Amino acid sequence: MIYLDNAASTWPKPPGVAEAMAEAVVSFGANPGRGSHQLAVRASRTLFETRKKLAALFGIRNPNDIVFTQNTTMALNIAIKGWVREGDHVICTAVEHNSVRRPLEYVRTKCKADITYVQTDETGILNLDRLVEALRSNTRLIVCTHSSNLLGSILPIAEIAAIARSRGIRLLVDAAQTAGTIPIDVGKMGIDMLAFPGHKGLLGPQGTGGLYIAPDIELEPLLHGGTGSQSEAVEQPTVRPDRYEAGTPNTPGIAGLNAGVQYVLHETVERIEAKEWALTQRLMDGLRGIPGVRLLGPPPEIVRTGIVSFTLEWMEAAQTAFVLDRDYQIAVRAGYHCTPLSHLCAGTMGTGAVRASLGCFTTADEVDALIQAVRELKQKQ
Repeated sequence: MIYLDNAASTWPKPPGVAEAMAEAVVSFGANPGRGSHQLAVRASRTLFETRKKLAALFGIRNPNDIVFTQNTTMALNIAIKGWVREGDHVICTAVEHNSVRRPLEYVRTKCKADITYVQTDETGILNLDRLVEALRSNTRLIVCTHSSNLLGSILPIAEIAAIARSRGIRLLVDAAQTAGTIPIDVGKMGIDMLAFPGHKGLLGPQGTGGLYIAPDIELEPLLHGGTGSQSEAVEQPTVRPDRYEAGTPNTPGIAGLNAGVQYVLHETVERIEAKEWALTQRLMDGLRGIPGVRLLGPPPEIVRTGIVSFTLEWMEAAQTAFVLDRDYQIAVRAGYHCTPLSHLCAGTMGTGAVRASLGCFTTADEVDALIQAVRELKQKQ
């Protein structure tokens, strides 16, 4: 099977991920932070080692400012619902995933917050002047994706952060498509909160992710419950990361994430980014030469993530993905990709699109196989 659905979950995983998960289950299946015996200590050490690796990867000073979550969606919910108050104004972009849009619409309803969606062009490129024009005196948060999960466009996070900081506004970044594939340094880039998945560019298992929270930000916890610390208190603990990690964590999953992040650190994000960009250009060049293929996203001279979405004028997106799977054993994703806002920008709201997404284990032969398959579909029309 040729797997080109890495924007949803990367696969295959690096050597060591499955082994680390199995070891956690077999060798130290205890609750971290809930006991002082050897197995609990080993589980706790696994979590802290993973936080340290993530801190090194993202330029974070204190590993305890990283909160483990089930996924990026949970991290975004913690940040948005924990920060936005009644009467606040929030700015986001028109290429956001539903993991941003739906929590924002929730706080619009529940907190009477005001939300502004700043338009991009049809390729997902953001004009910063539009962002500045959307600012208000009560703007408290800017939320933006680092890269569109449909268009592959990369937003200028450092420039957005500079605008936010000059007005005392906090910046929350959705790094679902960039963590592990594009260099991120929260300090240098001015990011206040970073939501990231474990199962995509960090090469860990599903059910893992995290949220970085700047040390001077205090969020209202999304979950309340047992943490193993300050158990005598009625209120949720104040110490990090316990304050935001109620309940037993996914220790086997985090052990797998630890191995995935170690692989990324060893390979380096820069080398992974260069490889994926080279293959992305190869795929775009090949598809562009086939009549009736429309590529979405930025033009070829602008760097994007390893996402190439396209439509075929002679075949619907869902049918294209079905045939590629059935006849060519190529896994892609078709539809709206949980981002109708991006489809509105691209003009594909009525049709959806086929998305091929590359990963660090994708090969040139696999890219060429997709190009050839689309050529054959054209010939058969």
